Amino acid sequence: MMKTITVLSAVLLLTLGVWAHLAEGGEVRPVVLESVAESPRQWTGIAVMPDGRIFVNFPRWSDDVPVSVGELLPDGSIRAFPNAEWNSGAPAPENRFVCVQSVVADRQGYLWVLDSGNPKFSGVVPGAPKLLKFDPRAGRLVAKILYAEPDILPKSYLNDVRIDTARKVAYLTDSGMGAILVTDLQSGKSRRLLDNHPSVKAEGIDVVINGAPWRRPGGGVPSVHADGIALSPDNNTLYFQALTGRTLYRIPTAHLRDSALTPEELGRKVEKVGVTGPADGIEFAPDGTLYLTSLEENAVKRLLANGTAQIVVQDNRLSWPDSLAVGPDGSIYVTTSCIHLGRGPYGVFRFKP
Repeated sequence: MMKTITVLSAVLLLTLGVWAHLAEGGEVRPVVLESVAESPRQWTGIAVMPDGRIFVNFPRWSDDVPVSVGELLPDGSIRAFPNAEWNSGAPAPENRFVCVQSVVADRQGYLWVLDSGNPKFSGVVPGAPKLLKFDPRAGRLVAKILYAEPDILPKSYLNDVRIDTARKVAYLTDSGMGAILVTDLQSGKSRRLLDNHPSVKAEGIDVVINGAPWRRPGGGVPSVHADGIALSPDNNTLYFQALTGRTLYRIPTAHLRDSALTPEELGRKVEKVGVTGPADGIEFAPDGTLYLTSLEENAVKRLLANGTAQIVVQDNRLSWPDSLAVGPDGSIYVTTSCIHLGRGPYGVFRFKP
């Protein structure tokens, strides 16, 4: 009888939009999705600092983007960060946000802002693509790295970044053309890698959400290359995946930092992890669990040892779950960007694994 009740409880929780895990002894432990904030403006990235402060970014994919980077305040409002000038969109692209795609917190409490420099996907604005390091406690810029050819191309779109604070290295994805960029944060020099390797390229698939294939406004099939990226807790392995793809890959970071390897040699170091489904954001928790957003299932998954992905939380409110971040209490935060719908509302949610 107890076993029957447990199964029925699990079914009920799934019906309510809450995924359940079985703990030792058969106890049903629900994973509850909590709404944190909502916005009429489309956001993508999220960063949660060690002190609990939350930052989000709004990519300039349209003309109605008043703020590129903002702090999410407890009342749900957005305060421009670091100030209005950086968010003004005025000339001087080296010193203004142009089209910010990602915000990331590092282990030392700094906020990194990745500016694709490619507003409305209309092409890279010279001087605009950049990686910025801010001290959120002082609200000041600490470091700035600019990207130009041959590291990026006219149709590149710098999408996501992870920081190895110990080795002072940044790893970035180019979802516009397909590549991994490795940046030495001390010298500011970068190398464009794997740009001819299938692991960073779109797989030519249909992304089907709620029964409808995702299409561009003109009806074309989207093709988005290397997008989500995650750095293992020991900084020794980089995981990455094309957005319009179903395959997760990884490579030891030592190989990415080895400039003596030829492109062919480096390509042979890439490992296929497994088939996970279309994912936008991927992120490691401190305990070594890799989480992935699942576009087609309105869900967040975790990677299992056998290379498959298991749903952790599933809810219709997770409409295009985009970016992930880990809070100081271990909560997983996720943004929704509703890219397939082209309209909001857009949300920030969290759950405790």
